[in-house]
Amino acid sequence: MPMGRTVLSSWVKAIRRTLEARGIDSLELCRQAGLDLAALDDPNARYPVAKTTRLWELAVAVTGDPALGLAVASNVGPTTFHALSYSIMASASLGDMLQRVSRYFRIATDVSTLEYRPGAEECQLVVYTPSDQEQPAPESVDAFTSLLIRTARSLVGRQLNPLRVSLRHPAPADIRCYEQVWRAPVAFDAERDIIVFAAVDCSRPLDTANAELARRNDEIISQYLQQLDQASLSGQVRDQLIKSLPHGEPSAEQVAISLHLSLRSMQRHLADAGTSFEQILLQVRQELARSYLSDSRYAIGEIAFLLGYADASCFSRAFKRWEGVAPRRFRARSPQGIDPASP
Repeated sequence: MPMGRTVLSSWVKAIRRTLEARGIDSLELCRQAGLDLAALDDPNARYPVAKTTRLWELAVAVTGDPALGLAVASNVGPTTFHALSYSIMASASLGDMLQRVSRYFRIATDVSTLEYRPGAEECQLVVYTPSDQEQPAPESVDAFTSLLIRTARSLVGRQLNPLRVSLRHPAPADIRCYEQVWRAPVAFDAERDIIVFAAVDCSRPLDTANAELARRNDEIISQYLQQLDQASLSGQVRDQLIKSLPHGEPSAEQVAISLHLSLRSMQRHLADAGTSFEQILLQVRQELARSYLSDSRYAIGEIAFLLGYADASCFSRAFKRWEGVAPRRFRARSPQGIDPASP
């Protein structure tokens, strides 16, 4: 099922390293947060933002450290963000690096977007998170900000300092650790999360610059994001079908319109992802049918209605094609009981 806004699982690895270094059972906290432990070893796996936010909350509670995000940034490895780290290292300048981070930030998470604003005196990296959607944990914003500044220093020189940093979240009891780590004035309760560098620093060329290497890693990132978009579209189609089926079977064109896409565009993207509207519709109906039939509170006729069929006989014929048995016989095999509409 679709997860909504997501975060690359590698972030969780960095949190785990930080907790383990403090003698804390990180796997237990992951379990409590509802994270799929098997996905921890998959560098391309993604977690729902809501569950990673819960992990941050648990981690702060057990460590008693409201500035935990600053420590987590130091446990991020070179492959944490797929090919983005290598693309960043090969950037022509700090400004080029900030543009690249802005362009490909959703490889790390799609809960927020970034905008790079170059200027004559200063350059800003602004984080946008719509107020009407899931919000990232404040500690994750601290971790990202700290990681960005650490990375910039590793490329430009340890003497590099931001001009200032603004954060949306409230100030902790002690803000000195932020100022000490970032070596910059920090404002809390701000309208936006913003990191500001001097324009002269952003124009400085990097010793690690390599245009060909940057281009090749950009291609790898673009391919990954394309696959992510295709998977996301499949999830959106599933979501829309689940909402629409109780009102009758929607057409592919109706679903495309609801997703603000043309029918041709939706079909093309689904085909690129190795699926189709018809396949997703069939999968959704099969999965929901099995789920409803395992619950004796749903009558066969009601299930037919929920799946968008004209009547129970249409549903029964379709179900028999999928499973080789009629819905009532399938239900009889279930320990949940018999169909309440049966005599």
